[in-house]
Amino acid sequence: MSSRPELKVDDEHGFIRFFKSLPSVSDETIRVFDRGDWYTAHGQDANFIAKTVYKTTSVVRQLGRSDHTGLASVTMTVTVFRQFLREALFKLGKRVEIWASTGGRMNWKIVKQASPGNLQDVEDELGGQVESAPMILAVKISTKATEARSVGVCFADASVRELGVSEFLDNDLYSNFEALLIQLGIKECLIQVDKAEKDKDPELAKLRQIISNCGVAISERAAGDFGTKDIEQDLSRLLKDDRATGILPQTDLKLAMGAASALIRYLGVLHDPSNFGQYQLYQHDLSQFMKLDAAALKALNLMPSARDGAKTMSLFGLLNHCKTPVGSRLLSQWLKQPLMSKEEIEKRQQLVEAFVNDTELRQTMQEEHLRSVPDLYRLAKRFQRNKANLEDVVRAYQVVIRLPGFLGTLEGVMDETYRDPLDEAYTSKLRHLSDSLGKLQEMVETTVDLDALDNHEFIIKPEFDDGLRIIRKKLDRLRLDMEREFHDAASDLGQEQDKKIFLENHKVHGWCMRLTRTEAGCIRNRSQYLECSTQKNGVYFTTKRLQALRREFDQLSQNYNRTQSSLVSEVVGVAASYCPVLEQLAGVLAHLDVIVSLAHCSAHAPVSYVRPKIHPRGEGQTILREARHPCMEMQDDVQFITNDVELTRDKSSFLIITGPNMGGKSTYIRQIGVIALMAQIGCFVPCSEAELTIFDSILARVGASDSQLKGVSTFMAEMLETANILKSATTESLIIIDELGRGTSTYDGFGLAWAISEHIVKEIRCFALFATHFHELTALADQYPQVRNLHVTAHISGTGASAGGKKDEKREVTLLYKVEPGICDQSFGIHVAELVRFPDKVVRMAKRKADELEDFTSKHDDGQSLGAAAATSQYSKEDVEEGSALLKDVLVKWKEEVRGRQLSQEEMMVKMKELVEADKRLLANPFFQSIKTL
Repeated sequence: MSSRPELKVDDEHGFIRFFKSLPSVSDETIRVFDRGDWYTAHGQDANFIAKTVYKTTSVVRQLGRSDHTGLASVTMTVTVFRQFLREALFKLGKRVEIWASTGGRMNWKIVKQASPGNLQDVEDELGGQVESAPMILAVKISTKATEARSVGVCFADASVRELGVSEFLDNDLYSNFEALLIQLGIKECLIQVDKAEKDKDPELAKLRQIISNCGVAISERAAGDFGTKDIEQDLSRLLKDDRATGILPQTDLKLAMGAASALIRYLGVLHDPSNFGQYQLYQHDLSQFMKLDAAALKALNLMPSARDGAKTMSLFGLLNHCKTPVGSRLLSQWLKQPLMSKEEIEKRQQLVEAFVNDTELRQTMQEEHLRSVPDLYRLAKRFQRNKANLEDVVRAYQVVIRLPGFLGTLEGVMDETYRDPLDEAYTSKLRHLSDSLGKLQEMVETTVDLDALDNHEFIIKPEFDDGLRIIRKKLDRLRLDMEREFHDAASDLGQEQDKKIFLENHKVHGWCMRLTRTEAGCIRNRSQYLECSTQKNGVYFTTKRLQALRREFDQLSQNYNRTQSSLVSEVVGVAASYCPVLEQLAGVLAHLDVIVSLAHCSAHAPVSYVRPKIHPRGEGQTILREARHPCMEMQDDVQFITNDVELTRDKSSFLIITGPNMGGKSTYIRQIGVIALMAQIGCFVPCSEAELTIFDSILARVGASDSQLKGVSTFMAEMLETANILKSATTESLIIIDELGRGTSTYDGFGLAWAISEHIVKEIRCFALFATHFHELTALADQYPQVRNLHVTAHISGTGASAGGKKDEKREVTLLYKVEPGICDQSFGIHVAELVRFPDKVVRMAKRKADELEDFTSKHDDGQSLGAAAATSQYSKEDVEEGSALLKDVLVKWKEEVRGRQLSQEEMMVKMKELVEADKRLLANPFFQSIKTL
């Protein structure tokens, strides 16, 4: 951070006055000021950036005086600013305004704005480092009906010219809306807010909760933005086929059209005439993909989280061996949109199988072809927004000339089984696209100087124009002169050319020489060599002659660029007309990249994955042999224990899994969800054999650890998630419940767990997996044939009693992670406490109390009443009641005596002892005597 720019601002007081006059914005918006080669932020934003980027407030400086009239400020280099931008938009869900001075000192204006779902203005600053598409959605709801809510949405990826709409009925928990947010991978959501009703609207509060649970940034917009008065006119300007706007079926979706109106206004697409007539409108059908709720997303570790260390901790990280940015983004989309069509799933499986079985085909695609493909969607966007230059034309050309390589590799597939599927998915499409792009290739080869690319120069061929030819000759002569000067300097300094000393075109210093840092001493105290700068890779320097040649070279280069600019515009204009073809090509190559990536993963797993058999929706069973958790088995030092799974409609559709903590219950139930999801995206699965039915949703209830931060108790979060499951699940769903009812009393918790389980078994009748510590829940299997009990096993040694009859031998528990039929008849919580080194005294006390409770419960279980159980002990029920009452009286007296007095703990204990010893009846009570000895 030592290279942080100094805080030097012209007219400090004028800027402070200007900054303090700006209207206030929400905490979610950060203002950054572009100072040319560096950036500043001020006020609260300066403190926020200091803590976020620099991790210390010591970098904050005062602009103006250091008293209350000054302004807290922080500076950033371009690199630090870009790092901050990525963190603010992708991790923190902030909005960023970039201000620049446009003529005149205090004439500051917003020149760029960005938010998590709208990165258009800052794509260059982000450098294309976007893992998933920046999807943005606007939502409008109608709650006229008592039960059902109507929800209309419009969404877009601002980098692709498409608008999607959907309108559907939802329940009071907005389960369908939550599933849609996840299916589309939404990053930012626009909601309608009436300022007067903002805090009173319960529906708005629910929406906010769901949106933030899904990790989506919220943008509030006024109700007027959602009006539909001008929407048909707006769409007729944007859409490709303007005549049809009035009769488009989507325009009947009134709520979705209101959302479209707000989204079009927010993205400002009508301000850019290059968008007119370029957009497509399509309708998204929520039911064509498997539904996932936010809890399932977390339970299945679908996407990487900030806490994940290794890449393979998430399913996306594990499966993402994509070589292109478009491939990575498509994989992220597929994981959130598992297919529901058996035919479509099997098409993908067939393609994955082709690349699994043909190692050479897979490796050639990854290493030779796909790795050289740039982000074609972003490239097309540059052309569409008139930001493209000759370099972008060359990048498009370099993809086109690689297409014959793709085609040659695909056509070389010998296995007849896979030729037709590969031809349908890729070969015929790539052949057609290659033919369509042939003229673009021809134009580039005719007009662009491809030899100059070696020097990273993007120029028109000099032969194309007489003026260019003359300038080029002079430039070539100057290059030779610079080479001679470089050769002379190398000889004079005794340094080996291109090993110790280099001639380079530096982006700041232009043509100059560089010495490695170890050799740099040889130019010190030599007046003919002028140092430019010292950097990591060495010392840049020049001579007076080289400096003069460089100035002349730069001058001529500028003349060349001026002379060629009209030709460049023409070439870029022609290349821009190929945007639709480039976007189609991006789609085909992204699909290929994801399929190859899934095949790579399937073949390179510790034990190869297998192709699962898929049953039609609503039919068949799910049977997995030797199933593994794909992420878990990739962890270092893990020897994964495999387990079988059987989910059959009338025999074993509801599995109750009991067993020790850390014994593998959670892993077992989650791996089934992960395998089901992998199968429905078309991937192979980590089993030795697998057959699966198609699930319409995976709904999960797992730990609610972060809910307290949002002001929701663990138990409340648990109940909300469970309510969502009960309202959303159908007979074709898969429910995963990892513990339930822990946030309340044992009796309430068990009662809820039983009632919920029974409702799933009797009413919903779907597939479900329930990991629990309530061993009593296993009695469900006696009442319902489709409930099956399983348990994770543990080996216990050293449980024998010694001759004296006392259980003094240490119990050793070895967790086996094997799932077997039947019930686990004991708990191992105390064993876990031992594993994490609880103090011995605490462990001994826990064991003693557990044994007592066990004795008490076993007597109770033998059919005796509570009173009878007590009677068989050394004291009666009456003794317990009398002893408890007497003890309570003593405690009340003690409280009165110590209240308000500054007594130490020891003094308080002495006082307690005196009161107990003074009460003869209490001392004589058998119940009190038994607890006093503990």
